[in-house]
Amino acid sequence: MMMTPEEITKTMMDKDAFSQWLGIEVMEVSLGYSKLKMIVREEMVNGFQIAHGGITYALADSALAFASNSYGNIALSIETSISHLYPVKVIDELTAIAIEISKSNKIGTYQVEISNQNKKVVAHFKGTVYFK
Repeated sequence: MMMTPEEITKTMMDKDAFSQWLGIEVMEVSLGYSKLKMIVREEMVNGFQIAHGGITYALADSALAFASNSYGNIALSIETSISHLYPVKVIDELTAIAIEISKSNKIGTYQVEISNQNKKVVAHFKGTVYFK
């Protein structure tokens, strides 16, 4: 019996200590799509009191993982990139939305948009995955 995207995401999240540490909350997931939320904490900022770039990157990477694995096939990222558009601060609430751009039997491409609580887009992320 095939698992639903929600069941797949729950199984992944239960074992994903890093996403749990980030405080990620899965808001929505469906085939090729995920929407995640998290709040930036004090231990996530650099010496300028701006969120370390790895925080938004990790949030986007988790959104990519949940969206691309939603079909039940193991998806592994093979190329990712991010553009940081605006600074992210402590207590900012970030939302990441991953959308499938293209999918074949072996390769998928996804776009992730990260916005803050004011709906301002703070980062764009692109990920390519390989389906095992």
